[in-house]
Amino acid sequence: MCFSAETSFTASAVISVIGAATLAKVKRPAHIPFGVIPLIFGLQQCAEGVLWVTLKSGIHERLQTSGMYVFLITALIIWPTMIPLSVWLLEKSENRRKIFYGLTAAGAIVSLFYACCLLFFSVTPQIQGSHISYGGNFPEIPVKIAIALYLVATIAPFFVSSVRRMWLFGVLIAVSCLAAGIFFFQYVTSTWCFFAACISIVIYWIVRGLERKASQTPNIPQG
Repeated sequence: MCFSAETSFTASAVISVIGAATLAKVKRPAHIPFGVIPLIFGLQQCAEGVLWVTLKSGIHERLQTSGMYVFLITALIIWPTMIPLSVWLLEKSENRRKIFYGLTAAGAIVSLFYACCLLFFSVTPQIQGSHISYGGNFPEIPVKIAIALYLVATIAPFFVSSVRRMWLFGVLIAVSCLAAGIFFFQYVTSTWCFFAACISIVIYWIVRGLERKASQTPNIPQG
C-alpha cells in the first residue's frame, strides 16, 4: 500500500462528501458529534496532504507547520475525547452510560497529556519512503501509558454501545489498529488515522439507521 499527497487528498475529498451526506441525515442534536466524525477525518487527511506537499517542496514552512499541527491535534487531542463522548450521547441504556463516564475520562486524560506534549515538546515530521513519520521527544513512559488509554478510549466505546451496527465499526477500527501496529509500526499515527478515516464511511450507515429508528412512531391501537 502506498501513501502520498494524492492519496491523502483523494481520501479527504471522498470522506468529506460522505461526511456531508452523513450530517444531512442527522436530525437530532445528540447525533451531531458522531455524525460529524467523517468530516473531521476528511479535514485531517487534507492537512496531511498539505504536509506531504510542503515536506517534498521544502518551502512554505508555516503552511507545513500548520498542516502538521492540524493533523496531530486531531489525532492526539480531539479523537481520544470526542469518540467516547460522541458514542455516549447516542446511548440509551443507563448501565452502559455509566461505563462511558470512565471511557470519556480516560480519553480526556490522554487529550490533556498530548496537548501538553505538543505545547512543550517539538515534533519533526519526515517523509520516509511512502509514509510520514512524526518524530517527537515525548517522555517515553507516560507515552506508553497514554497509548494504552488511547486505545481503550477510541476502541472500547464501539463494543460498549448498544447502538445497532456499532460493534462492526469497532471491529474494523480494532483490525485497522492491529494492522497499522504490525505492518507500519514506525508510522502508526499516520497509517491508523488513514485507515480509520476510510472506515468512518460506515458511520453514514449507522447514522441512517439511528435516524430511521428515531423517526419511527409506535402504532397506537384505535379504540
